[in-house]
Parts: sequence; C-alpha cells; structure tokens
Amino acid sequence: MTEATAPFIAVEYPRLSGMAGFSSQLIATHIKLYQGYVANTNALSEKLAALLADGKERTPEYAEIKRRFGWEFDGMRLHELYFGNLGAAGTMTKGAPIFGKIEANFGSFEAWKRDFLATGTMRGIGWAVLCQDGESGRLFNVWIAEHDGGHLTGARPLLVLDVFEHAYLADFQLDRAKYIEAFFAVLDWEVIGKRLIE
Repeated sequence: MTEATAPFIAVEYPRLSGMAGFSSQLIATHIKLYQGYVANTNALSEKLAALLADGKERTPEYAEIKRRFGWEFDGMRLHELYFGNLGAAGTMTKGAPIFGKIEANFGSFEAWKRDFLATGTMRGIGWAVLCQDGESGRLFNVWIAEHDGGHLTGARPLLVLDVFEHAYLADFQLDRAKYIEAFFAVLDWEVIGKRLIE
C-alpha cells in the first residue's frame, strides 16, 4: 500500500455528543452521513486506481468517477471542518487574532456576522464558509453549492456551516436561522483561530 492508496479514516467527534441545541439523533445521523462520504471517497479512489492500472483512464467510466471523486472528497473534508468547529461555548476572545482579522476585513464583528448569516440563510443547499485567501490574507464569506461549486482557489476554510437540510431539519424543521443561532452558540473559536494563516 502506498500513501496514494491508503484509505481515509473517518474522524470521531465524541465531544459533539450532548452538545447544547442539537439532539443526539441529529448528531448521530449527521455523523453517519459523513462516514458515508469517507467510504465513498475510498471506494472511488480504489476504482480510479484499478482503471488506471488496467489502462482504462480514457474511458467515460473513468471520467465520471473522477468527477464524482471531487464531490465525495469535498463532502468528507467540509464535514470534518464543520464538526471540528463545533462543541464549545461559542465565545470568542476579542483579543484573538481571528477577531482582529474579521474586524479588519469587515469593519466589525457584527458586520461580518450579518454577512455570514445572510450567506447561510440563502435559499439552496450547500455550505456557508468563512475563508481566507492564501495570497492576500483577505477574508471572505462564500457560498459553496453542493460540495464542489464555489470554492475560492487557494483559499483556506476557517469557519464552516453545513446548510444542507440534513444538518438541521430533524431539530429545527425549516427554521434555518434558528439552526444557525444554535450553531453560533457552540462554535469553537479556538479551533477556528488555529486555521487562520497569520
């Protein structure tokens, strides 16, 4: 087995169990969905390697699996970032570098949050992401459609919000704004701050 063929392992998130504002059933279902992305990423990786080894890399089957791989892989990684930024008290130290960076880019934390909330409550399924441009260091709130449309090239995700219905429907029904309020109440700003490129 080489590094390129080593399977991805699903991360466990025990600190999400009993998280305020989110039922155990919702978390368990969401984790199971994430584990499916990990399994699918591994399965597609194996299929691509087998097709390549058989000299079938110019077939329609290879092309379709290659396209699907990005969708499954992004679903896996976005969920890991999402779960990773949850499970704390939702408080941020105003002296933290991430706080200063948000204020420098949006004028105030409140202005950034309004923009992030507006992004997260847009109609559609996908992700609201605070990301940082790797070249300029600037911060942007972006909408990622599905898993693979809307990523900014070279940008690092800092804060990730899942706005597919599976992330909130069981607990919040169609009230996405209430879900996002609960999301903010359990953010781990220390983890988010560590993602920042200083």
